[in-house]
Amino acid sequence: MVKLPLRSARRGFTLVELLVVLAITALLLTIALPRYFGAIDKSRYTVLKENLRAIRSSIDKFYADRGAYPESLDELVEGRYLSMVPWDPIADSDRQWILVPPPGDERGRVADVKSGAAGTGPDGKPYESL
Repeated sequence: MVKLPLRSARRGFTLVELLVVLAITALLLTIALPRYFGAIDKSRYTVLKENLRAIRSSIDKFYADRGAYPESLDELVEGRYLSMVPWDPIADSDRQWILVPPPGDERGRVADVKSGAAGTGPDGKPYESL
């Protein structure tokens, strides 16, 4: 005589078990994703502010060394004041910087730089005003 097991020999999950797992996963994602994307935006904003600070510091050092402002950001790289033109993480480019000329007659020179990205940061300030 063959003894049958008390439990069914079938393996796997029932439809109800799968639906419960999917519902829990969806609930966790609805909580986590907004925080994740918010953190990404905050980090881009922080990187933008740091890149602006680095460029402005390099422009100041260039002016202190040579007595004139650079003609472009590439001149800062050529003079080794920067290793490369920093990336604007909001505009997603290294060529979207707004170059501000110095007051006076020095046309074609760069005294300051601003972000070319449209919109406002997490603190409500426009990116162009940083």
